[in-house]
Amino acid sequence: MSRRTRSLAPVPTVISFIDCINRGDLEGLGRLMAEDHRLKVLDEQPLAGRSANIEAWRGYFESFPHYVIYPHVIVDGTHEAAVLGHTTGSHLELPDDVEAKITVIWAATVVGGFLKTWEVIEDTPDARAAHGLPA
Repeated sequence: MSRRTRSLAPVPTVISFIDCINRGDLEGLGRLMAEDHRLKVLDEQPLAGRSANIEAWRGYFESFPHYVIYPHVIVDGTHEAAVLGHTTGSHLELPDDVEAKITVIWAATVVGGFLKTWEVIEDTPDARAAHGLPA
């Protein structure tokens, strides 16, 4: 019996992705991204392509080496997962105790065990409802 090396379910893939972010594991992130991976942060223009996203994460890790995502709730669908949580050590450059009070939503689409999309969304009641997160 062979051991599975990649989960096809969205939640384990998203948890692995967050773990790579939290450890600053750029290679691990790259292995989890689909070739046409797309990052969308709030109202910014999306960044498309695995290579472009790896380079963007490289810059973020260099600029904010203490960046950590703290998931509070994770919900899943057939190919989607949504995470409600907070961060510390981000580009907001706030003290950790202040940044920890700001929650955001991350939404991911996973296809074939690879992250096709990773989106950062403002935490609002409508956004929570749209992604199946608790009020």
